[in-house]
Amino acid sequence: MKNFLHMRRRLGSIRNHKQIEFKQIAPNMVTSGNLLCGVFSIMLVLHGRLVPAAWMIFFAVLFDGFDGKVARMLGGGSQFGLEFDSLADLVSFGVAPAILIYQSSVRNLFLIGAVTACFFSLCVALRLARFNIVHVPGPFQGLPCPAGGLFAASFIIAGVKLPAAWAMAVMLFCVGLLMISSIPYANMKKLTKKTADKKKCLLLISLLVLSFIFLKSSAPLFLFALYIVSGLIRFDWGSWILRPEARDEALSSSKN
Repeated sequence: MKNFLHMRRRLGSIRNHKQIEFKQIAPNMVTSGNLLCGVFSIMLVLHGRLVPAAWMIFFAVLFDGFDGKVARMLGGGSQFGLEFDSLADLVSFGVAPAILIYQSSVRNLFLIGAVTACFFSLCVALRLARFNIVHVPGPFQGLPCPAGGLFAASFIIAGVKLPAAWAMAVMLFCVGLLMISSIPYANMKKLTKKTADKKKCLLLISLLVLSFIFLKSSAPLFLFALYIVSGLIRFDWGSWILRPEARDEALSSSKN
């Protein structure tokens, strides 16, 4: 009899347990696409398919940008989703690009090449951990991880090899340092139709289109290099593209 009553209480507690809603699951499903792209990229590297592996990193950034929009649209954001997103980013923009560059360019440096690739992945992990804890309004503090990972993958897509393996190792090391630095980089996540300057948007879109027309597969490498240089010279694309009144409002809110 006691066992029967205990079982009834257990069944009652299961029925009363709050079910997980679809709006909480959907953003994590999109984030899973980001993670799977990173894992698939690593698998392709192991089979010597370097260009498809690089493209998988680009596909991962699509999922990375879309999961936040899904969460905001459905109102299903959570701390679990934030942590899961960081883990997916670590694989797709930290581990996968490091293995890709190691296999394609720096493995002949033996220990130095391995240490450089590991350092890049470590910087991505540190950058993501800092981003989750320190929330600074305005520009990103340090080079965003997706930009760093995509810049590295762009060398493979463009078929560009630096004159020596050590030069590629230096590039990977410097990109890692930029990610953990405090150099401000443009943040365009909060850009909307109301706040954006239409003429400047058209100019930026023209730059993107012309880059792909004339540079073709080298266009991503050029564009991400331009973004990296813009941070070094303290040029904020996110602020530049805003309307004057929206820019003033953003500056006043960041000071407060």
